[in-house]
Amino acid sequence: MAKRKSIEIKGFTHQNPIPNATRIGDILVSGVVVGFEPGTRDMPTDLDRQLENMFAHVKAIVEAAGGTTDDIIKLTVWLKNPGDRELLNKHWTRMFPDPHARPSRHTLPMAGGGAGTLVQCDVMAVFG
Repeated sequence: MAKRKSIEIKGFTHQNPIPNATRIGDILVSGVVVGFEPGTRDMPTDLDRQLENMFAHVKAIVEAAGGTTDDIIKLTVWLKNPGDRELLNKHWTRMFPDPHARPSRHTLPMAGGGAGTLVQCDVMAVFG
């Protein structure tokens, strides 16, 4: 049986004692990923910067686990304002430019979240 391994990236930590993600065998599942400025817990005030940071953190987490963004099979995204999908899609298509090889995505309205958080996601990836 494969052993569970915590995945951490430099510059992005949770407030609670949980890893950025967990890998068992070929499967990776993250906790919530938000758009903090790298190396701080400072949250930008604008959605565009939060999205840029969030997607950079997702990429770094998957790479720290030994994969690439090509291994991502699903993202669940929560938006404070569900009408902001156009801006989300700008960052989405930048990370996943091939319309025939994108992961699944489910976008939901965000209730709660940390102070100033406009977007958050979690990621699932399968390696190998």
